Amino acid sequence: MLYIGVDLGTSAVKLLLMDEAGQIQKIVSREYPLSFPQPGWSEQNPEDWLRETVAGIRELTADCDRTQIAGIGCGGQMHGLVVLDEDDRVLRPAILWNDGRTTEETEYLNTVVGKEKLSDLTANIAFAGFTAPKLLWMRKHEPELFARIHKIMLPKDYLNYMLTGVHCTDVSDASGMLLFDVANKCWSREMLDICGVREEQMAKIFESYESVGTLKPEMARELGLPETVRVCAGAGDNAAAAVGTATVGDGRCNISLGTSGTIFISSERFGVDPNNALHAFAHADGHYHLMGCMLSAASCNKWWMDEIIRTQDYAGQQAGITDEKLGRNHVFFLPYLMGERSPHNDPAARGTFIGLTMDSSRTDMTQAVLEGVAFGIRDSLEVARSLGLSIPRSKICGGGAKSPLWRKIFANVLNLEIETVETEEGPGYGGAILAAVACGEYPSVEAAADALVKKTDTIRPDPEIAARYEAQYRKFREIYPTVKELFPKLQ
Repeated sequence: MLYIGVDLGTSAVKLLLMDEAGQIQKIVSREYPLSFPQPGWSEQNPEDWLRETVAGIRELTADCDRTQIAGIGCGGQMHGLVVLDEDDRVLRPAILWNDGRTTEETEYLNTVVGKEKLSDLTANIAFAGFTAPKLLWMRKHEPELFARIHKIMLPKDYLNYMLTGVHCTDVSDASGMLLFDVANKCWSREMLDICGVREEQMAKIFESYESVGTLKPEMARELGLPETVRVCAGAGDNAAAAVGTATVGDGRCNISLGTSGTIFISSERFGVDPNNALHAFAHADGHYHLMGCMLSAASCNKWWMDEIIRTQDYAGQQAGITDEKLGRNHVFFLPYLMGERSPHNDPAARGTFIGLTMDSSRTDMTQAVLEGVAFGIRDSLEVARSLGLSIPRSKICGGGAKSPLWRKIFANVLNLEIETVETEEGPGYGGAILAAVACGEYPSVEAAADALVKKTDTIRPDPEIAARYEAQYRKFREIYPTVKELFPKLQ
């Protein structure tokens, strides 16, 4: 049988076709626009997602026996607010995960409602990108539209709803809304009341690997697929990527270097960081995970190369960064181009170069960008270590992970073994694996991931380089607290 994995990203939807042995038969990618109507705002039209996903599935399956397609699983960008009216029309563009308009609402939730109460209700505190602050913003600034909301959903859940007619979400994606009681895997009625919404407006909750339904007849005809194709609940992109790298079960770790960056630690037990520097979410494998998220990761390098240096020769710009230079750079970079989430929760934070001198070179600055992202991930790793978690190794995925130099920097900055996997299509591959479990191909997510995900390489830290980076990290972690008070004054 064949399974379709969907990765609903911020700039494009990527779709893959996987067989029951985990082999990818074909990959299709289709882009859609991203809108910034005001500084700090970030929006997309959900109908663009649907149009390109439908066209992408038709292209993906054009050359195969479509009767063999058994299931569809989606991993998608998290936290985005999608609202429909009673006729299933999109009320306004989706407010995305990297939208920063909700500073006042986030402050209200964390200070007036209170971080302790939020953590008790949802296992998390408010971040500007989360969904609950977006609802409060909409209630205040767009009251007429807010009053017309019939259904509230997340980006990938909009796709699933249009495919099946079932208003559904999964536990991993719901965990990032600040409306979900993570410990008990149900909607928090008190949080819904705080945001002025009713439980009947919220989606039915599923485990990520559960089937929510089959294709609607009209959608099956449009896609050219059998009506019997099952659609699973899917997962938030980070949980789906974790499945796609076999970061399931207890005590496994994955680092994702995409537009944003995450460190994802799976656990069989529910647990909360007492300082809420890490997110405590439900996982797509039926258990839980802790996650640190930085808003700008591989996008920092893309910004530096594309917009500042203006080159596409990424490898060429990194060629001068030799082992002798690693851990000896006098230039540091704070990677906060979109503000920062974990562990600082500071939307006002900004990207910063520091330590420049007359002999600083473009190579030094390029190296500082790569190191700054690694140091930012280490900030979250240190929080996990402070909780007593032992993490000897980590998988790595995402566009940034394709750079051998960056992988080496990560291994030494984190002082961890860094493993790569055969399939780099993290969220899409995870979505396809979840679909296979939903269709009964495998008895559990852990069994499926362990059977299908193949490790290809291990990068081990060099003791000398790791020691140099240890000293560098001690300097790096002093920079943000020192300049923190300046950032709001710059806006």
